[in-house]
Amino acid sequence: MPRNKMSSARTILNAVASDRVITKFTPPFHPDGTPYSKVNFHPKVKAACSENRTGRVGLKITKAVLVGDVSVGKTSLVNRFCHDVFDREYKATIGVDFEVEKFSVLSVPITLQIWDTAGQERFKCIAASYYRGAQIVIVAFDLTDEESLHHTNKWMEEACASADEPVKFLVGTKKDLLSPSSYADIESRALKYADKLGAEFWATSSKSGINVTEFFFRAMCLSFDDTLLKELEVTNVSAKQIGTIKVQKSNSDLYEKKKSGSSKCCA
Repeated sequence: MPRNKMSSARTILNAVASDRVITKFTPPFHPDGTPYSKVNFHPKVKAACSENRTGRVGLKITKAVLVGDVSVGKTSLVNRFCHDVFDREYKATIGVDFEVEKFSVLSVPITLQIWDTAGQERFKCIAASYYRGAQIVIVAFDLTDEESLHHTNKWMEEACASADEPVKFLVGTKKDLLSPSSYADIESRALKYADKLGAEFWATSSKSGINVTEFFFRAMCLSFDDTLLKELEVTNVSAKQIGTIKVQKSNSDLYEKKKSGSSKCCA
C-alpha cells in the first residue's frame, strides 16, 4: 500500500472508538434463527485484510435501513447503540433520520449509515426512496405486540425491493417487558416469521441494552464479509481479463513476426 494511503488508513483507524473495533466474527443470536451459516470471516477475507488487499472496501459506506410499524422502538434501538441512551419520551420519527458510525473490522475502516425510517403510512413514500442500495435491511417489531410481527412481511418486501442483495434481519424489541414464559411463546412465532423472510432473528431491549451492540456487530460482520468477497471476485476477474488481453497481444505479435520473417524469405 502506498505510504500516503497507509497514513490515511491509520488516521481513520485512530478515529474509531475502541468499542467499535471488530476482531472476531459475532455469532447469531439463535442457532435456529438464521439463514446465514457463517461463524467466522472467510479465509480469503482474512488474508486480504492481513495483506492490505481490501481495494475500495475501506472507502465505501455500508448502508443499513431500519423499518417497521410506528412505536415499535426503532429510534430507541438506534439511540441505544449510537449514543448509549434510552428515553421513554421519544417523538415519532418524521420522514427519515440517520446516524453515522465508524468501525474497524479486521483493521479495515468502515463507515455505517443507519437510516431510521418513519413507521406512519403517510411517510412511506418518503422513506421508500432511502431504501435504494441498502446492504443491510432491519425489520423491527415489538415483542409485546404480536400485530407488529404480522406486518413484518410487508416491511421486508418493500425495503428489499430497492436494496442491494442485503443481509436481512428480523429484530424484536422491548424484551425487558416480557416474562420468560411470554418471551418463549413469542420467540417461537418470530422464528417462523424469520424463516419465511429469509432473515436472521434477534431479540433486544433498548432500555437495558440487551443484545443491541451484539446485533449491530453481527450485521457489520456479515455485511463486511460479503462486501469484501465481492470486491475480491471483481478484482480477480479484472486481473484475468487483463492477463487474457496480454496473452492475445503476445500471440498476435508473434504471428506478425513470423509473417514478417516469411515474407523476407520469399523475397
